[in-house]
Amino acid sequence: MDELNGRMIACQLLIAGLIARVANNSRDPLQFLTEFRDEMRAVVQGINIAGTQNSERAREIAKQSVDELFSLMKPPSTDEAHAE
Repeated sequence: MDELNGRMIACQLLIAGLIARVANNSRDPLQFLTEFRDEMRAVVQGINIAGTQNSERAREIAKQSVDELFSLMKPPSTDEAHAE
């Protein structure tokens, strides 16, 4: 189970980095992140989870994970004092 959790964390970090990079290259990063989060929540809501008795609970946990992932992202800093 620890190996699976470690792999999931690694995937979340990779996805967060990819999303942040794409968002930073967009004209409106906050709008991009909001739309992408909504799309991810829609995908999670439609997932068919075989072999579980309570797939709705798994969906809720997955949606919470999506929300947590996106809540960690902030718009790029416009403070040029830190740029070197």
